[in-house]
Amino acid sequence: MLVNITKNRKLLFGGGAVAGLLGVVLIAVAAVTMLGGGDDRTAQPVVQLTVTPSPTKKPVVTAAPTMSPVRTPPLGDHPYTMIIPSIGVNAPVQAYGLDQNQVPEVPTGDGAADIVAWYNFSAKPGIGSNAVFAGHVTWFGAAVFYNLTSLAKGDAISLKGDDGTELTYKVADIFDVDATDPNAVQVMASTPTDTLTIITCDGTFTHTGDPVFGGEYNNRLVVRASLESTTPASAVAAVGSDAGG
Repeated sequence: MLVNITKNRKLLFGGGAVAGLLGVVLIAVAAVTMLGGGDDRTAQPVVQLTVTPSPTKKPVVTAAPTMSPVRTPPLGDHPYTMIIPSIGVNAPVQAYGLDQNQVPEVPTGDGAADIVAWYNFSAKPGIGSNAVFAGHVTWFGAAVFYNLTSLAKGDAISLKGDDGTELTYKVADIFDVDATDPNAVQVMASTPTDTLTIITCDGTFTHTGDPVFGGEYNNRLVVRASLESTTPASAVAAVGSDAGG
């Protein structure tokens, strides 16, 4: 459930829980325009110097913009899981987008408790910007991010593809944001380096009578992690081959 903060603008985060079941983060549509295109992160302008000769003056240096190559997502289109050893998370990641009302979709129904949502209007992991994930704290019991508050700086978060490719991140920061603060959307903005952002509910629960979530929490817990290493599938296969020999 999204709550209006102005007449024409929806809140950054929303959602509550039925009978104490925490709702997952809902991200405002305003965030989409901040993320630099999500999957379609084509290249950024790069300055290339060219020299224009002059018969009477020294050569004049001018700048001609070119486009840098598009980075290939290391995980490709393979299914992958999120693994957080320190809190026992090993969960499938599924792509979610915006519904017909331009509201971010969230896991619901059977199995929702165990799903990590990756928002397809954020960057794909490993292409040089901010990949945004969300999940339930509880959903008819403890859910995937129930113990997220136990994470500490330096803990590892891995994204492991079915083909063996693995991206390993290190937790850099953990903090709460006010769900009613419009500036909180900044946690989903593009970043200059590979970043993994996890968002889930936190704080005080208030019953609102919402037919789906029952109420909402006043804060959102945000975990930021930086990419430490990428292990391609070919490297995994090579190690396995050497071990078998």
